Amino acid sequence: MPRQRNCRTAPWAFGLRALGLSGLGFAACTASGLQGNVFRHGGVAFEVGPIPADWHQVEEVGGDASLASFAFRSDQERVTVGGTGRCGRDGDDVPLHALTQHLILGFTDRKGEVEEPLTLDGRAALKTQLEARLDGVPKFLSFVVIKKDECVYDFWRIADSADTDDSDFDRFVLGFHVLGD
Repeated sequence: MPRQRNCRTAPWAFGLRALGLSGLGFAACTASGLQGNVFRHGGVAFEVGPIPADWHQVEEVGGDASLASFAFRSDQERVTVGGTGRCGRDGDDVPLHALTQHLILGFTDRKGEVEEPLTLDGRAALKTQLEARLDGVPKFLSFVVIKKDECVYDFWRIADSADTDDSDFDRFVLGFHVLGD
């Protein structure tokens, strides 16, 4: 029997909703299926790298309950990090660059976009970093997108300052591995 979700909206979630990002599954819930470094939700199951002690899981931001997702916040670093997995929706013929561009819809004044191809779990992935504005406030964004086995996985990092170190995010994403049922 599926687990019941009992979640509240996180205060920072309203900006994501305004951007339409909630429809991409930027949802997280304490009963989300994340146990340790393993996430399971429906047919989606994957492992991530280490989760730093100062990252605390945030509660649901809304969106499509059929999407598997979670998010963390580091108040110390003023960074929000999350991951989403979805299968059978948009991964077949859509390039990684286009999937990434869909994630940044709603952010304005984008600049300094840098793309870096990498390999995760034996597949091509794309890391994209840029500065953009959310409601006029500067944000420093990192996205990693990978397609594997008819599924798309997005990992994202939104920082309030350019001075934050994203090595924790990199280790978190580099630990990505799709798990069987």
